[in-house]
Amino acid sequence: MRPVALITGASAGIGAALAHTFAQNGHEVVLTARREPELKALADAISLGGHKRPHVIPIDLAAPDAPGRLDHELSSRGMELAYVVNNAGFGLLGLAADLDRAQQLNMIDLNIRTLTDFSLRWVDSLARNRGGILNVASIAAFMPGPHMAVYHATKAYVLSFSEALQIELAPRGVRVTALCPGPVPTEFMDRAGIPKDYFPRFLGRSAARVARDGYKGLMQGRRVVVPGAANKILTVVVRLLPRWLVLILAGAGKA
Repeated sequence: MRPVALITGASAGIGAALAHTFAQNGHEVVLTARREPELKALADAISLGGHKRPHVIPIDLAAPDAPGRLDHELSSRGMELAYVVNNAGFGLLGLAADLDRAQQLNMIDLNIRTLTDFSLRWVDSLARNRGGILNVASIAAFMPGPHMAVYHATKAYVLSFSEALQIELAPRGVRVTALCPGPVPTEFMDRAGIPKDYFPRFLGRSAARVARDGYKGLMQGRRVVVPGAANKILTVVVRLLPRWLVLILAGAGKA
């Protein structure tokens, strides 16, 4: 069984950047997401860069049978996981009571249920390969988010789960890192309905830089990675302020 690195939500944005980063560091990569043409284009781009062409497995990761199907595909191709990168996820901007309830429940399924399944399903192979898990959270994980209430809550879960899992899996030689970027100009913003000037510009960071920071942190065995000095400061400040004040500041000007 060949050890590989699985990148979920790899068709664009941070996921695509992480795929490039893992390939550039010599990993055999497996790309998975819904959109097969985008995955194939990414695999072609990585191959043209002189790296081993990634494997493409198009799957709707929010589907209940997605983990089992992916497990079967990996086994049938003679691959086992050394690294799992749980990047797939989405957000929605708006009042929770006004947004489509089914979409928000789908968000919970993808951001939490699928990520949890993928983090636990292949622990034995991760341990055999002394590999790790990179779970993509957000600085949203550190604070409640009026007007993105469900999204912030899902990312708070990802951070808490990843930190605890890091302690549990360390004796087995498996690294677990929560990557918590600030705003990144990707398709995520368009899908969430977030205007371009919604977040302060100084919090922004490119997908490529976020991917490099996340990869480096995982390899170093860091529990949490927050790319960018301004984002690091923000995550510290919100933990020092009273909760009621954080809520007011988080919701200010976003109605």
